[in-house]
Amino acid sequence: MKRTLLIIIGFLSVALGAIGALLPVVPTTPFLLLAAFCFAQSSERWHQWLMNNRFAGPMVRDWHARRCIRLETKALALSGMVIAAAVTVTFLLQEPGHRIAALALMSIGALVVLLLPTCPRT
Repeated sequence: MKRTLLIIIGFLSVALGAIGALLPVVPTTPFLLLAAFCFAQSSERWHQWLMNNRFAGPMVRDWHARRCIRLETKALALSGMVIAAAVTVTFLLQEPGHRIAALALMSIGALVVLLLPTCPRT
């Protein structure tokens, strides 16, 4: 039962991470790291799949080996959030309350990314 629940949480986290890659309101990194943790505890097959994934693999491997996120990954995430925030607030949202809510959610996502340790340059 525990193994099945961890696999389900892992796949939900991968899905949320994929959504986060497209929507700047949802952070990608924490969800992929949660998925890696869940898969590591429940399924070697799915853990290896995530570790070797073309898109998520390098970030997950960095976290697994060194407990850090590359500076380039952080910069890409933050720049995407800033661009999306500017477009959303300028063109898509008209109500001031909606603009404030969107900026608050994106700020939380940015804070999560900033608080994760940055990998030292090698």
